[in-house]
Amino acid sequence: MASLLDPLHLRHLTLRNRIVSTAHAPNYVENGHPRDRYRLYHEEKAKGGVALTMIGGSTNIAPDSPSVFGQLYVGDDSIIPWFQKLTDGVHRHGAAVMCQITHMGRRTAWDDGHWLPVLAPSGIRERAHRAFPKVMEQEDINRVIDGFAAAARRCQRGGFDGIELLSHSHLLGQFLSPLTNLREDDYGGSLENRMRITLQVLDAVRAEVGPEFVLSMRITGDELTEGGLGADDCVATAQMLEHSGHVDLLNILAGAPYDDLGLAEWVRPMGLPAAPHVTVAGRIRQSVNLPILHAGGIADLATARHALSGGHVDLVGMTRAQMADPHLVAKLARGEEERIRPCVGLGYCVDRVNQGKPAVCGHNAATGREETLPHTIKPSDMHKKVVIVGGGPGGLEAARVSALRGHNVVLFEASTRLGGQLVLAAKGKTRRQVQSVADWLISETTELGVDIRLNTYAEADHVYAEFPDLVVIATGGWPEPLPIPGGDLALSSWDILSGEARIAGEVLLYDEIGDHPAAVTADALASVGNKVELVSPDRTLLHDLGPTTSAVALRDLAANGVTFTCLHELHALSRKGNRVSATLRHVLTGKTTERFFDHVVVENGATPMDALYHDLKPGSKNLGQVDQSALIHGQYPFKTHFPSGMFHLARIGDAITGRNMHAAILDALRICSKF
Repeated sequence: MASLLDPLHLRHLTLRNRIVSTAHAPNYVENGHPRDRYRLYHEEKAKGGVALTMIGGSTNIAPDSPSVFGQLYVGDDSIIPWFQKLTDGVHRHGAAVMCQITHMGRRTAWDDGHWLPVLAPSGIRERAHRAFPKVMEQEDINRVIDGFAAAARRCQRGGFDGIELLSHSHLLGQFLSPLTNLREDDYGGSLENRMRITLQVLDAVRAEVGPEFVLSMRITGDELTEGGLGADDCVATAQMLEHSGHVDLLNILAGAPYDDLGLAEWVRPMGLPAAPHVTVAGRIRQSVNLPILHAGGIADLATARHALSGGHVDLVGMTRAQMADPHLVAKLARGEEERIRPCVGLGYCVDRVNQGKPAVCGHNAATGREETLPHTIKPSDMHKKVVIVGGGPGGLEAARVSALRGHNVVLFEASTRLGGQLVLAAKGKTRRQVQSVADWLISETTELGVDIRLNTYAEADHVYAEFPDLVVIATGGWPEPLPIPGGDLALSSWDILSGEARIAGEVLLYDEIGDHPAAVTADALASVGNKVELVSPDRTLLHDLGPTTSAVALRDLAANGVTFTCLHELHALSRKGNRVSATLRHVLTGKTTERFFDHVVVENGATPMDALYHDLKPGSKNLGQVDQSALIHGQYPFKTHFPSGMFHLARIGDAITGRNMHAAILDALRICSKF
């Protein structure tokens, strides 16, 4: 029985273990190329022991497959030198590297890139990307086949060990699925006909790259959708690919990511079961003699071991797990499994990409910033005293990093437990895994010997008594009341999640912010039987969230009976008997309506708790200021403005202004990794 650290052979290629980072598009692309930021991101995984890193998720082969979420473009030769630099870098650290290539078919936009018509086997619109596609002619099919072959040749010249052809939900998969292929010619109808273009592409690619280049196919194991590609046809498809003689590896996915919830089922955030499609991959493995790779909610090594030892897969895709900790494999090999920073399914990475932003890990701020920030903290030449005030995620990260630097670290926390706002964020059912972020940070700071002082409301005298060299204010924020008439009649989301207010009845939950706190509060209220109406001034609910986390949150809220109202702001509150009168104002028309509720709860962000910072500022060497240019470029962030000051002073996270957990952790890493 194979273990995670056993090697695997693919043609000429030997993979050093069974853990893979599968193809994805982190949106680090520059002019369609994988330049230094992209390269260093993958090199870090190679340093961390991964067997194979697949780059270039959804790398486009042709101009009528434009990038809509930061993909590479392999439709011309300009990318080859950048490929060569990246593959050299990954190979230097002992990992294999492949590139995924595709034509997205209808799964893209017509009004981007060169504004060419979107292609598909049939003229059926996809809800997620919204384009009405042109029905492909034979000439289009021929051109796409040639484009795949040319792209494969460029990848080979770029130094890759192989390529992966993406079928699932993209053009080749659109030909396969009865949901998207209604053709009546040689490319429609029977499964053999629907497979025709895939086999023609494989013939052309293999003829172009020769017999030793590794070819993987990312295919569907079951669309799990009525009228879609079923399990039996998927098994038959895998067998046809094996019989072609061209394919060395099958990467199995399941589901139909044609809308937001379908995408969430595929790239799973917290609130969904882990790795539900492993058995789908196992069914394919039992039907062919090709190695099987599967990725989909495999976030921890226990699940990875189950997938491998259960005979479901030969390789385990742990992509987001290695965004959380690119040194996952190395820590496993050293016997330090408990030190691995866990992926908890925050969904921040994939949601940012789908919002057109670069991917970052919600709680590993170094991921994607390898040019300026370290994953491995190096000890300082001089050991100093660091005082941190606040035990939320920012303060805990500051303590962890400072301790790794070799400093003597004291952390003051006013409450009885560490974790800060994460304690509140974990109260709902859908997002409760967020507690694991705090658990890991607490475990690390304890392991590193940080002097943690709970139940200590630190004041200036406490800080001065420690004779610190650096003081980090991570005191966070406090709920911001809504400045409206009668605003004091409303409870805050903190009142609900902390348990200070226990309410029942009809509840208006007004969300001014559009992020996770309102969704978690609605979850907590509805789960104990309240009738909740979630009201937002935005044109969409949970406006700042991406498609996967918002889809899962809203699905769960709707299932619990929560109702939704958009485009209305809370204008005024007053008491009417034992009920609260809420005046709602339509943000576009100005029309007001009066509604009655038993309780009104407001989520309006946080006001910085910065009194201690201002008390300490006059006694600091830098007057509390950081050098922004140095901070951005990964350099020592302090300048001395007041030489007679006792210490350097910085504040991070919500103690500066309301942002999110990632911002607080990034602030901490930037400051403390260079001090």
